[in-house]
Amino acid sequence: MSAKLNTPSTRILLSLVAGLLLGVVLAHWLPAAVPGTVAVTQPIGTAWINGLQMTVIPLVFSLLVTGIASTAEAARSGRIAARSIVLILAVMTASAVAAAVLTPLFLRLVPMPAASAVALRHALAGAAPAGDVPPLGAFLAGIVPNNIVAAATNGAFLSLILFALLFAFALTRIDPRGRDQLIGFFSAIRDTMLVMIGWIIWIAPIGVFALALTVAAKTGTAAVGALVHYIVTVSSVGVVVSLFALPLAVLGGRIALGRFLRGAAPVLAVALSTQSSLASLPAMLRSSEEFGVPVATSGVVLPLCVAMLRATGPAMNLAVAIYVASWFGIPISFATLVAATAIAMLTSLGSVSLPGQVSFIGAIAPIAVTLGVPVAPLGLLVAVETIPDMFRTLGNVIFDLAVTLIVAARSDAAPESSADALLRDPA
Repeated sequence: MSAKLNTPSTRILLSLVAGLLLGVVLAHWLPAAVPGTVAVTQPIGTAWINGLQMTVIPLVFSLLVTGIASTAEAARSGRIAARSIVLILAVMTASAVAAAVLTPLFLRLVPMPAASAVALRHALAGAAPAGDVPPLGAFLAGIVPNNIVAAATNGAFLSLILFALLFAFALTRIDPRGRDQLIGFFSAIRDTMLVMIGWIIWIAPIGVFALALTVAAKTGTAAVGALVHYIVTVSSVGVVVSLFALPLAVLGGRIALGRFLRGAAPVLAVALSTQSSLASLPAMLRSSEEFGVPVATSGVVLPLCVAMLRATGPAMNLAVAIYVASWFGIPISFATLVAATAIAMLTSLGSVSLPGQVSFIGAIAPIAVTLGVPVAPLGLLVAVETIPDMFRTLGNVIFDLAVTLIVAARSDAAPESSADALLRDPA
């Protein structure tokens, strides 16, 4: 129990609760102390958010370069791997598209209370909208950067990601020795950024406490209601997207629904308790064997899915950005929504195997900037990511199993049990 309470997610969540409670107490019973308290806590919270933001550009760029290079290498390794990667990319694209439809629908059906939205907009420092969305022609022309350094300086993530994609694909076409050197260079940048983010996450309880205290002191209980509404909305998007894995498995994987649910139940139990697709891999391998998937297939597809497939990531990341846009009353044009949908898929693909708090900021900040949405609220929302992250993991593993069944159903390999594989190859 004590180990559970000592996790970064738990510490951040407890800091959020403590900050909200103290802020509500100040707002209702000691209003005279609010200005002095906010004068201290607001700069602390802002500095912590700035610390998170400063790592996003090098992290996203290095993740995309190394991720695409490794994906291309895996695709060249065999037909099963290539087929799996195509299916993974299709699932993640569909996930982002689903969020673009579902999130506005849910917000229309159950909107955030207007009073909470207004109060939170005024409470969050530095949360001004990024500016007016340019006309379609200017938006499309601006995607291609004339100066990549200026694009990075100005936070033009769409231009930066386009350059990263072109750079990564070009990298796969050069001499292997030079390619390995560049991949090693960007891998070192990625790992260095992760160390820095680990330090920032370590002090996150201080930053989150300061943010929560500032917001609650200014808004009272409005902040609590808004966070609950946010959790329900974003988690609902993840749940609906996850349900699409069922017809995918039944129709594409040629398996009865009841059998699939029974086989997936132990995997979902592990995923819920660990909130990790990687920790769920042994259970997924056992369930795949029970489904009759050849070991030669599941041994390739499932590790690829764990490494690449974040089925709920594009949907829930885009849902967060759209939610903040609605929160701040920022209109979203069709062009920017399409661009944000593409970025949601790409950044989720690049955020493989990262801790929840790291992938939350690194994957959502580019989407938010593309939509003209302020990034500052993410520092508060990351504190409640523990709850939506449960639904992220459940959706990811159920899609991992569905993709494995589909690839196996279209494979010419005959079913082979683990025992048969060991008899054939004792080593």
